[in-house]
Parts: sequence; structure tokens; C-alpha cells
Amino acid sequence: MKSEILMVSNTSFLLIKNTILNMTINNPIFIFAVITVIWFIPGIIVRSYKESKQIKKKEKAQSEAIQKLYPKQKD
Repeated sequence: MKSEILMVSNTSFLLIKNTILNMTINNPIFIFAVITVIWFIPGIIVRSYKESKQIKKKEKAQSEAIQKLYPKQKD
């Protein structure tokens, strides 16, 4: 009895899983959205990393230029 219930439950789970999988894989709008996300996320990450690196470099160059204008006096 328990094995029959488990078999029916397992079969229904597999049927639901296959149905959902077919609905998503065969949906062109879903596939378009997934490909778009996969395509743009690495670019966004790299761009934000480069922007932060560029800002740090600009601030460092600015502080060095200010240090050249106002050198520390030796006592």
C-alpha cells in the first residue's frame, strides 16, 4: 500500500516537473529573458568594477597633485 502511494506520488511529481520544464524551455519569451540576463550581468559587474577602480585612481592622482602643490615643511 505504501509503495503504491509512493509510486503515485513519485509519478505525479515527475509529471509536474516535466510539465513545468516543458513550459519554460519551450517558451521563447522565457528563453529570451534568460539569455538576456546571462548576457548582461557579467558586463554590469565588470563595468561597476572598472568604474570604482577608475574613481580610486582619479582620487589618488588628485591627492598626489595636491601634495605637490602643498609639500610638507621640514622642521
